[in-house]
Amino acid sequence: MLTPPFAVPSDLVDRWRPLTTDETTRAAVLLEDASQMILDEDSRHVLDALIAPTSTHIRIVCKMVERSMGTPVDSPSVTQMSQTMGPFTEQSTFANPTGDLYLTKAEKRQLGFSRMRAGGVDQWVPPVIV
Repeated sequence: MLTPPFAVPSDLVDRWRPLTTDETTRAAVLLEDASQMILDEDSRHVLDALIAPTSTHIRIVCKMVERSMGTPVDSPSVTQMSQTMGPFTEQSTFANPTGDLYLTKAEKRQLGFSRMRAGGVDQWVPPVIV
């Protein structure tokens, strides 16, 4: 039975860019974390994912790690930055300033996590005898 990670650093390289040695080490940890997040998201799919992760699992795990690694490790957790030099100003707004791993709505839908579920719980209250 296959267990996380669903992807390895070479999968990330194939989908994104070459990695340095330090980045490869970091990517391996993040790929495992991202894989576990997918398993934690919806227990109904755990067995299917463990038996045969699909190309969708690999693609989404790599995209989660790419978003996280797009933030420098030593950067402060700022959401906006502005630099001015003479008459020129540069402003930036960071998409993922803290480097969090997360699933987008589209990725959740692709993994089948957004399906509506219905269920109920029968409750029985014993009669009170006076």
